[in-house]
Amino acid sequence: MKNPIHFTKMHGLGNDYIYVNADEYNIPDPSAAALKWSRSHLGIGSDGLVLISRSDVADFRMRMFNADGSEGKMCGNASRCIAKYVYEKGLTDKTSIKLETASGIKTLEIHLKQCKVEEVTVDMGMPQLSSKTQLATEDGTLDHSDLSWDGHSGTFVSMGNPHLVVFTDDVMGIELEKIGPVIEKHEIFPEGTNVEFAQKLEDGSLRMRVWERGSGITMACGTGACATAVAACKTGLCKGGALIRMDGGELKIRWDAEDGHVYMTGPAEFVFEGDIEL
Repeated sequence: MKNPIHFTKMHGLGNDYIYVNADEYNIPDPSAAALKWSRSHLGIGSDGLVLISRSDVADFRMRMFNADGSEGKMCGNASRCIAKYVYEKGLTDKTSIKLETASGIKTLEIHLKQCKVEEVTVDMGMPQLSSKTQLATEDGTLDHSDLSWDGHSGTFVSMGNPHLVVFTDDVMGIELEKIGPVIEKHEIFPEGTNVEFAQKLEDGSLRMRVWERGSGITMACGTGACATAVAACKTGLCKGGALIRMDGGELKIRWDAEDGHVYMTGPAEFVFEGDIEL
């Protein structure tokens, strides 16, 4: 094999990425690698590629690339997987890790069970309900009259990356594969957007489905779960956070009233490891 790259495939609630230690392996064009390796029949198959390296400003640095080759600023599920990766591979013995991302430094708190990482809590920072770079509106806010279809309107939330959260009475009836790409590339979102449809269930939890910018329908989205909980609190559906149920599993989201930060808790899992040609 020419120029073999050792990779680890991991997932957070089915949101799966290819992880590579960038301190050991140089990938000159990670966008091209993500595009090639993410293909399910011709490559490894994943929602994208994540590069892990040491950081000058934190403990570790994350760069993540979607399945279409575009680089993302933040991924909640990937950040939990990184915590499991660096701890269980012996790259650190810390249970509180600082992670450098394109949307700032995140704190990862590792919860152990029998010396293995069972869950990770990520301090996702403060959500933003407006953005003059992520929204092409005069004041950087999204009014319901700016974007609506079939009687639906959405709430804009940025978790470093943009999200449009739409609440509905029948989340499973939404034709996500049709409406997701239309909203993602709507002119009101200059950088594109992630799209979440959610429904409040009788037990108070939220059932969410996601169309991820650059990847399409995925089984879970960490930043999307955070954005959905924030939008639910803003619209009066929840208070202080929520349990978010997705196709791949559940995430516990808490929006702290004191510091304004959103905290996400959930699992991370190894799938398999191997070598692939660069």
